[in-house]
Amino acid sequence: MFGLWRTFTGVVFYLTLAVGLGGLVGNGLVLWHLGFHIKKGPFSVYILHVATADFLFLGCQRGFSAVQAALGSKDSLYFAVTFVAFSAGLWLLAAFSAEHCLSDIFPACYRGCRPRHTSGIVCGLIWALTPPAVLLPANACGLLREGLRLSTCPRYHVASVTWLLSLACVACVAGLALFVWVTCCSQRPRPRFYGNFLGSVFLLFFCGLPYILYWTLHPILNLLLPVFLLLATLLACVPCSARPLIYFAKGRQPGKREPLQVVLQRALGEGAQLGAGRLSLPMGRM
Repeated sequence: MFGLWRTFTGVVFYLTLAVGLGGLVGNGLVLWHLGFHIKKGPFSVYILHVATADFLFLGCQRGFSAVQAALGSKDSLYFAVTFVAFSAGLWLLAAFSAEHCLSDIFPACYRGCRPRHTSGIVCGLIWALTPPAVLLPANACGLLREGLRLSTCPRYHVASVTWLLSLACVACVAGLALFVWVTCCSQRPRPRFYGNFLGSVFLLFFCGLPYILYWTLHPILNLLLPVFLLLATLLACVPCSARPLIYFAKGRQPGKREPLQVVLQRALGEGAQLGAGRLSLPMGRM
């Protein structure tokens, strides 16, 4: 029985390692091309920051896994630090979801009310607010150091879980609303980032929520289901690693062999318009 358990955990570990390494390569390519070679619009700014968060999450996960395998010990500090990058990606995906939904359902309001540098400002605020939002509850609940503060841990933890679930709900509700609008109500062509957006939301719902659940109930799950963290980590790596594949599949034309930069330009680059009949301002000037 012990041998079967070791085999199972070893298989999950190496699967997570393979998925994470593939995701690091994919997100690295997205960061390189989108950061330096492709003209960015408001939506592709979000995608650039989401790829950064995914790269950091996968890199921290692989680095801490290597340290744990070498030292043969587990430290809750590793999970707390890794969760910062995961939470940043969740914040960014929720912001991207909300803006994408509003831009297609209410194009006139979006055109008239959107400030010029909204995407960059929102992404900057997310990167500034995520570390304290994660590390303060982690510190109060004893994840960063020994000692549990019974006076502050429940309040911090409830607040942390509330905003995490709220962000997941925002992303999922925006994705559902946009899907219903495009399928049933809108007469315009599909938005440019429609496939990328729905794929990311779908993966978040099915693969990201177990990792959030572990953050919510980690003392109970560690006691009752020690394998839950291994499986939740594997599932959390799937959307982070699959997003670059979604971009490549979206930009690739069947039967053609094209440079990677051209494929990503087609999938992620924004031209002069967001879509037919919609915002017509140059994206570089917004």
